Amino acid sequence: MKKIISILLLSLIFFTQTATIVEANTAYKTFTEDGYGRYVETQTAYTVSETIVRFDDELFSQAQDMKVSRSGFIYVADTGNARVLVGTTDGRLVRVIGEDVLQKPTGLYISHDNLVYVADENKMKVLVFTESGELIKEFARPEGILFGETANFVPQKVAVDRRDNVYIISRGNANGIIQINANTGQFLGYYAPNATAVSPLTAFRKLIFTEEQLDRMLNIVPATSTNLNIDDKGLVYNVSQGERVQAIRKLNVAGRNILDTRVADDFPVSVEVGSLENIFVGGENGFIYEYTSEGNLLFVFGGQDDGRQRVGLFRRLSALAVDDSERLLALDSDRNQIQIFEPTEFADLVHEALYLYQNGDYEASKGPWEEVIRLNGLFDFAYQGLGEALYKEEQYDEALIAFRQAKYITGYSDAFWEVRNLWMRDNIMALIFVIVFIITLFKVYGYIERKTGRVKAFTEKLTTTYRLKFFQDVAFIRHMIKHPLDTFYSIQYEKKGSALSASFWLAVLYVMYIVDRYFTGFIFRQVRDGQYTLGLDTALFFGLFALVVGSNYLITTINDGEGKFKHVFIGFVYSFMPYFLFKPWTILISNVLTLNEQYLLSLANTLIYAWVAVLIFIMIKEINDYTIRETIKIIFVTIFMMIITLLSLFIVYILVVQMVQFIISVVNEGVYRFENR
Repeated sequence: MKKIISILLLSLIFFTQTATIVEANTAYKTFTEDGYGRYVETQTAYTVSETIVRFDDELFSQAQDMKVSRSGFIYVADTGNARVLVGTTDGRLVRVIGEDVLQKPTGLYISHDNLVYVADENKMKVLVFTESGELIKEFARPEGILFGETANFVPQKVAVDRRDNVYIISRGNANGIIQINANTGQFLGYYAPNATAVSPLTAFRKLIFTEEQLDRMLNIVPATSTNLNIDDKGLVYNVSQGERVQAIRKLNVAGRNILDTRVADDFPVSVEVGSLENIFVGGENGFIYEYTSEGNLLFVFGGQDDGRQRVGLFRRLSALAVDDSERLLALDSDRNQIQIFEPTEFADLVHEALYLYQNGDYEASKGPWEEVIRLNGLFDFAYQGLGEALYKEEQYDEALIAFRQAKYITGYSDAFWEVRNLWMRDNIMALIFVIVFIITLFKVYGYIERKTGRVKAFTEKLTTTYRLKFFQDVAFIRHMIKHPLDTFYSIQYEKKGSALSASFWLAVLYVMYIVDRYFTGFIFRQVRDGQYTLGLDTALFFGLFALVVGSNYLITTINDGEGKFKHVFIGFVYSFMPYFLFKPWTILISNVLTLNEQYLLSLANTLIYAWVAVLIFIMIKEINDYTIRETIKIIFVTIFMMIITLLSLFIVYILVVQMVQFIISVVNEGVYRFENR
């Protein structure tokens, strides 16, 4: 018994210590992005190895920018002390630059020839120092009409490319990034301005307002860039703040963005490029994002410090930098410190796979990708990388599986194209034979039926003998294709069709809606793979149908409509005849098409829905004996009533929820008082 107790105590101590180690590992969680754009937790990618709060005895004060030189020195724009500090990763001071020259340095850059460019807001200049700290050049506000008479020149950030072009972000200058030649000081023009962000409300106002009213509105100007950087290829990386702007851009020589990605942070403040062309973006709230060169999100980590001074979190992140050892340095301007992040084994594994793939060693990259997947099966980008490697090696079937796991539609489409081509090449003759056989079968059947008429005679005899009105009403929908006007007339005045047959077709419509939603080809499916919400789908389908039919009937009733509810119900359902006839084929072919043929599917669906809409329009007009103008009015009033109904239901829902919460709180208060009396 004592031995058992001893074992249990040792186990408890072991697991408690293990849990403590895991919890104390980092004060933050690390996330990646799955194929649907959702954040999923993953293994820690970076851990803090060192923290720097001073270089020897020189403390930082409101430092706004930081760079690491090729020699490994850290350059810090010590804004509060009006200087640039140069130090080492172990906290030694190397030199101080511009102590008696600078006033408010907010940005700096180390050029390819080791010159130090410093943007000074208060001096309204960009100053150039040698590596030893000697001031050799200054760039003041450019003169000339091209720059703009009222344009601001308050340098915040600066960067320099290998062609000695200086890129300057000026506070309050929405014309774009200022370009100046570093050798002559000549103003070269504005580069890559942000697009003007116009809200839907503003766009609507522009349509209806007069020129005088528009003049009184506030001018809409593009957002000014926040920071920038340049990689070894001369591509400019730029971040901007705002809700409707591109938060991160990768700009070519022409100033066009070649990066298709999004940043879930409205306040990016820094951008840095690693040796793999991986992009690091720092947000003001402390989160750090790592992207591939193509804009795929690898990791998100860091976060806002709650005042407990925890390592790995930030009060106000202001700058990022990467050294030659692939360590990430992050500057906190409020805490006046630099945190140095080391990549973990997991991050190194991802980077190794990325490096091998980008260098064309696809066979070697498969091993690291598979190991990443083994460690974290939710790391979808690893499936994408594995799929790309398999695709390059022409292993299309395996690539197809990997791309589907990654939810990577483009890669899946490319792999499916190749798989389909191989299948067609191997089975084309058999496919032609099957098609010819089916066509011949139909031709023979048609010939025999024309000669004998046995099927038609049997059908007529069956109808006469048993008078199966339900089946007649169900089959009556076929007349909607060629004679919609006569069909609606027969529904209203000849009692063709019935509520029962319409209910049958409504059930068929529901089944086809579900099949379309969940069994359309993976490339064109609108729902997530493996996700089924049949309860919600059923409620929405029948709820929306009841809302449309009910609203239309009520509106037509008070507007001298002649149709009864039964007629409206049958007419609405029968109007979906094109959907019943052609939608199964679009669902079927969606499973054999790729993105290259997407236009065919889009065209077919557009024609189907347009045809249904026309039939519904005709139905409302004919059953209620309206003119075209009256029908259009009724449709708009019906839509308005539907909106009002939905708003009313939403208000009722909110009131019911609040009432339930109030009752629960009263009951809880009563229970608490009863237990503590």
